[in-house]
Amino acid sequence: MGMISDITSEQPLARTTHVGDLRIHALEAGFQRLDGGAMFGVVPKPLWERRIAPDERNRIPLALRCLLVETHDALVLVDTGVGNKENKKFRDIYGIENQGDPTRLEDAIRAAGHTPDDVDVVINTHLHFDHAGGNTLRDEDGQVRPAFPHARYMVQRGELEFAKLPNERIRASYMGHNYEPVEEAGQWELVAGEAEIVPGVTVIPTPGHTPHHQSVLVQSRGSTACFLADLIPTTAHVDLPWIMGYDLEPLVTLETKRALLHRARQEEWLLIFEHDPTTPWAHLDPDQPRPTLLTQ
Repeated sequence: MGMISDITSEQPLARTTHVGDLRIHALEAGFQRLDGGAMFGVVPKPLWERRIAPDERNRIPLALRCLLVETHDALVLVDTGVGNKENKKFRDIYGIENQGDPTRLEDAIRAAGHTPDDVDVVINTHLHFDHAGGNTLRDEDGQVRPAFPHARYMVQRGELEFAKLPNERIRASYMGHNYEPVEEAGQWELVAGEAEIVPGVTVIPTPGHTPHHQSVLVQSRGSTACFLADLIPTTAHVDLPWIMGYDLEPLVTLETKRALLHRARQEEWLLIFEHDPTTPWAHLDPDQPRPTLLTQ
């Protein structure tokens, strides 16, 4: 898809398209910078840096892109970015830029024509801090509360249980203040396996990055879009062996990717990328034998 040197401030807050007769918005909730080697696992740096150039700390820019879906029954938000609760040191380590009112996610929701109070359903693909951090916000009094007071929050039951494990390998990614206030407010509705959340929006298990990671399908009038989350975080990760070092079960990721991309090609899905710095969505080229995106 070409080299990406940086994220610019020119990225629109919201980009809109249609899936059948449903309207969806790619929301730019800011960006972060993560180590390029960790993002591409066993792929050598001379290969991955052609796709996304690193900074002097070997970090690459990554979008914090969320999805807003206008269905006939509900306004659905998929993933919530980082939120506003982390300290200056944390934000520097991960190169987080998401300032707004109170964060850029809320600004993007308003740019799409809605308000945070309008959100009926929040779906978390998983509970890592860059996907669920905006579930909650720290208010002016220092209290942490759910960011979407009228929403029911959906995640795989196994993911919430996994997030609470006292495991040293995963502790840096899961932070209780991103999900515990939701539990205290009684706003969690947990699912197990594939489930229709509202008509037109379905979650499907896509394990590998975490054991209970899920992706989200938006379907209407024979058209399908798939919010991939960390199964395929950027356009560069469409290549089957390009798998993050962050993935807990990379061989599971490989087979999940293989099956999903085969189905996406057969059914002409629109693929939505959560972390790609510039490309929110693209289709696979049906004429290529290996997974290849159509150029925009």
